[in-house]
Amino acid sequence: MNPFYKNLALWLVISLMMVMLFQIFKQPSRSNIAVSYSDFLGMVESGSVAQVTIQGDNVSGISSNGPFKTYAPKDPELINLLRSKGVKITAKPREDSSWFQVFLSWVPMLLLIGVWIFFMRQMQVGGGKALSFGKSRARLMSDSQEKVTFEDVAGIEEAKEELEEIVEFLRDP
Repeated sequence: MNPFYKNLALWLVISLMMVMLFQIFKQPSRSNIAVSYSDFLGMVESGSVAQVTIQGDNVSGISSNGPFKTYAPKDPELINLLRSKGVKITAKPREDSSWFQVFLSWVPMLLLIGVWIFFMRQMQVGGGKALSFGKSRARLMSDSQEKVTFEDVAGIEEAKEELEEIVEFLRDP
């Protein structure tokens, strides 16, 4: 493998690990319990909700049971109900997905495409290097190489014995 590609792969792995660590430690320490909207309304009616944060259609907050989150449909009476029960209301704009999050969602697909392109290039270089594990390595004999004939080895006992072994093997494998 080319040293450039090794370095590139190493830096990609290091970068991916850094992003994963960042995402792990970025998560809030408390996990919000998902509740249904009707349960949320029941908690508000009973007075167990202390504060809520409304962000778009998502509502998260703190109740006597701990942190919670729910999806709230367009309910015009929700704000009036929360105010009448003395709940502290915080409103935030809808969170748009950042370019970083979009990039992270595309990383696995881009990585697969990159690996596929790498293998396709390797197959094209040098007569299919990637698939050359079963190919013959026989070389053509040139005129400058010394030729050995039967007359050169006719009187040598060792050559006769080897030839007899071959004939014997061919008769009875």
